[in-house]
Amino acid sequence: MAGEVVVDALPYIDQGYDDPGVREAALAMVEEECRRYRPTKNYLENAGPEPSTAFETPALQREMERVQQRLPMEPLSMKRYELPPPPAGRLGEPTAWTEAVDNSHAQLSHQAIRVLNLELQLQYGSEAWRSYLNTLQALVTRSQNVHGQLRKQIASVNWERKRSQTASGARLRALRRRWAQLVSDNYRLERAIMQLEIQLQKARGEAPTDDGDQDDLESVKNLPDKLNSETEKEVQKKIEDMFAD
Repeated sequence: MAGEVVVDALPYIDQGYDDPGVREAALAMVEEECRRYRPTKNYLENAGPEPSTAFETPALQREMERVQQRLPMEPLSMKRYELPPPPAGRLGEPTAWTEAVDNSHAQLSHQAIRVLNLELQLQYGSEAWRSYLNTLQALVTRSQNVHGQLRKQIASVNWERKRSQTASGARLRALRRRWAQLVSDNYRLERAIMQLEIQLQKARGEAPTDDGDQDDLESVKNLPDKLNSETEKEVQKKIEDMFAD
């Protein structure tokens, strides 16, 4: 099935991590992976150029070029705050003086708006900043709540995984014991059948010559009944119980 994950490790119940040679084997795997990794001075050279120019404005690009060329920074322009008179050749023109007066009005209006903004900031700036801090604190609290919920979910997943693996470990150990018992029963059954065949061959070939052989024949006579009553039925019952669970 596509996307199916085969779990081949149960860390909560697996054993043998402290056995001799396990740590050395893990370190050998790490060293092998390090040998296959090609270290370079610039480990990002295969990643391609960084898309840094996507966020650069024309002004920022010009500034970066100036820095690369080691040129001095341009002085701050104060032309917007100047009130120049009309040019020398237009001192006698009323329109030139009208333009100069309009420029002065614009400069004064700009300064008046800046003063108004400063007054508003003095009057309402603290409240605006307090409101911003409250909003920021609410965002922090919400993020902490989300973080706490995620930690609880992670702990719940880990606990459920531990519980599931612990239950699976008990079942696996029980199945392992059943498998060992069934293998042992099959081994005893095969050994008894082999002994029975040997005794039958002896019984067909020649009559018993001593008391030991007589005892063997007596045990052979009772052997099939014991097998049928103790071994085969027990094995069948264990197999049925194993599949019934």
